[in-house]
Amino acid sequence: MEIWRLLDTGARSAAENMALDEVLLEQKACEKIPHTLRFLQFSNPSVLVGHHQSVEEEVRLDYCRGKGVEINRRLTGGGAIYWGRAELGWEIYISKTDPRIPSRIEDLYRRMGEASAHGLQRLGLRAYFRPRNDVEVNGRKISGTGGTELSGAILFQGTLLVDFDVDEMLRALRIPTEKLQDKEIDSVKERVTCLKWELGRTPSPGTIKEALVKGFQETFGVHFNPGPLTPEEESLLREKLPRFSSSEHIYKVRESLPRRKTLTSVLKAPGGLIRISMALDTKTQVINQILITGDFFAYPKRALFDLESLLKNSKATPSNIEQIIHEFFEKKKILIPGVKETHLIQAVKEALQKMDLLPFGFEESETHHLFPVLKPFKEVKRPEVLLLPYCAKEVDCSYRYQKGCDECGRCSIGEAIQMARSFDMDYLTIQSYEDLESTLYQIKAKGVRSFIGSCCEPFYGKHRPDFERIGLPGILVDVERSTCYDLNREKEAHLGIFENQTHLNLPLLRRVLEYVHG
Repeated sequence: MEIWRLLDTGARSAAENMALDEVLLEQKACEKIPHTLRFLQFSNPSVLVGHHQSVEEEVRLDYCRGKGVEINRRLTGGGAIYWGRAELGWEIYISKTDPRIPSRIEDLYRRMGEASAHGLQRLGLRAYFRPRNDVEVNGRKISGTGGTELSGAILFQGTLLVDFDVDEMLRALRIPTEKLQDKEIDSVKERVTCLKWELGRTPSPGTIKEALVKGFQETFGVHFNPGPLTPEEESLLREKLPRFSSSEHIYKVRESLPRRKTLTSVLKAPGGLIRISMALDTKTQVINQILITGDFFAYPKRALFDLESLLKNSKATPSNIEQIIHEFFEKKKILIPGVKETHLIQAVKEALQKMDLLPFGFEESETHHLFPVLKPFKEVKRPEVLLLPYCAKEVDCSYRYQKGCDECGRCSIGEAIQMARSFDMDYLTIQSYEDLESTLYQIKAKGVRSFIGSCCEPFYGKHRPDFERIGLPGILVDVERSTCYDLNREKEAHLGIFENQTHLNLPLLRRVLEYVHG
């Protein structure tokens, strides 16, 4: 039986581990070392960005620096990943011409993923490969994989989550979760799992490594003999370490302008609210990450995680999005009561449409607080009416529970009214949901073509079907401060008796008015 080297380099700094990746790959390319399986860990929590990524775009630098999280850059592509001290990495160094290496990249991912899954099965886990490059347990990701090559040699690596801190990962990486509610953050956490959660205990590192070794032995039909780094490898490591520790290496990919944009949308389907949060590379027009959350029910639960995996790293064009989601529903036996593929397609497309606002001076974060009604933003032109919520009036104002405003300057309503006049628009204050519906019908009957309004996102999410049923296009701007939904007093607000004051986002409202009248 063929013998491969088993190399365990222990817990090291991020720079040492990345330098060793290059050392071993170069040595394999020169055929100076045998096929090798390497185990690695990190001595400190670390964030590793992909080879072509910008650190500033992928990592929350202030948080990582404050918490002593090391930052470095991989040889391999793909997205940024967070490593805790408990996590275990494995790497295969092998010749590309080896007959056990598939020629198609998809088959290579599957073969390596299945090898590690076989090892995890020996620990009692129902672990399986999930295309494109994950290993899952009960529908949740426990390992991600990726690789690169150099002069006929392949480095293929995987990350195994052992005792994973999801909250720390969310704080360290720029995952698009800023607009998600607590329950939706919990949904994001459900996308990953680790050995401790699945087994109820943390196996010893030796036990985990032994199981993985057996999985690779079975897959490749080889035997592993433990061996240390060679003197030449040690020497090359010392030589390369200063470069891999340098800012020039870690921050070498820089953009003069940010190219990674976080886009969001919210869509009310009959089966529940759909929220899209995605990170988009504006230069390549590729989706870096996407999260699909909401209060709907999907069977099987993992189905949407699979869809996210398919959308990740795909072209962010409407036609491509539509094709991926359509083929997914066609091939997968997925049931989401009250949510059709057309709802998901529309939700993703609406997030992408917010890119249209950026050339007109809108900040990326501001687009999270804008909601379309019936038409894309760019098609709402020269609206005639500004609708303002009564909850932004002072609680003790004599106009709090009646139409109108004396523009005393004590709340933001008066200033918004002055804005409306400056753009030759009418204004109306809305006192309840019933008042809103009747007002929209009335102004539509009078020939008003579109409107601008202000409300909170939960109100928009809940009543979006009502806006669409009435059929008057517009743009809604999110309010600031605690809303009735935040305080669980939605029924009071529906009746027009909510006793708390919100605040209009006046700078954003002005920018919207300038945009639609430009």
